[in-house]
Amino acid sequence: MKQILVIQTASIGDVILATAVVEKLHKTYPQADIDFLVKKGNEHLFANHPYIRNILVWDKKNNKTANLLKLLFTIRSMKYDFVANIQRFFSTGILTALSKATQTSGFDKNPMSKFFTYKYPHSIGQKDSIYLHETERNQQLISEITCGEAEKPCLYPSNEAYSKVLQYKNTPYICVAPASLWATKQYAKKDWCKFLPTLPFKYNIYLLGGNADYDLCEEISKHLANHYVRNLAGKLSLLESAALMRDAAMNYVCDSSPMHLATAVDAPTTAIFCSTIPEFGFGPLSTNSAVVETHEKLNCRPCGLHGHKECPKGTFECSHTIDIAELYNRCPE
Repeated sequence: MKQILVIQTASIGDVILATAVVEKLHKTYPQADIDFLVKKGNEHLFANHPYIRNILVWDKKNNKTANLLKLLFTIRSMKYDFVANIQRFFSTGILTALSKATQTSGFDKNPMSKFFTYKYPHSIGQKDSIYLHETERNQQLISEITCGEAEKPCLYPSNEAYSKVLQYKNTPYICVAPASLWATKQYAKKDWCKFLPTLPFKYNIYLLGGNADYDLCEEISKHLANHYVRNLAGKLSLLESAALMRDAAMNYVCDSSPMHLATAVDAPTTAIFCSTIPEFGFGPLSTNSAVVETHEKLNCRPCGLHGHKECPKGTFECSHTIDIAELYNRCPE
């Protein structure tokens, strides 16, 4: 294999998980040129990535179809040996089927999968069932050209990223990423406000997130009057956040992209699962990681693969019944 293309044009978390495929390909073919296709906005995740030659970017928001055709011509001109399409939708299926690659692979849920060289199931588990992690599902796509277990996702923050966050590392600290795109994936604000004040005072607390999460982090910070707390939402890039999370005593996250950021730098992680469940295959993979979830037998949980904008029952018991002691016990003394 000399030239390989990996396609994942979904959300940030999905793209981070797809980096495990890059790690496996590089380990198997260290001399191969690996390219990666993402949607516009996610390309910054791969700044200074040592194993990726080119980042192809699809602008979906402006002239979506025209930009897709431009990408198709670019991909065809590269004459890849192998194209692995992790995305399961028609548009990337077109890119894969018409890529002129020697071999192609993707999931059978892709409408164009009948034109791929190899296709594989993408099965998401339920409670009490045998399930694959998303990295293992993705690993199937390169199983014809690699062997063994899936690698872990990995990102490579630059020296500049580590330098920027060095100012926050003078004292032991904990990072908290309280938000998610889906409200029912978030640990409830009032539950954060009950739990976080119980943490040892010796730790600084850094609240992480994007610009849209600033107000939530600000409201939570008001309940931490006895702690040193900094609201860093919107002030750090994703790779800078990862650089900060790497050396934290603990990172408290929801089922969202910060959890995968922590995995990608092997940072200590406590992942709080509310409406979703780890059996879906998106849990943390850090060496020091654990999932904390309710022990109540809620017949409404999980209420969906991605969560909802609000609890369908209006009770949000999957958050309110989580044992705060379990969260506290994940914090080093």
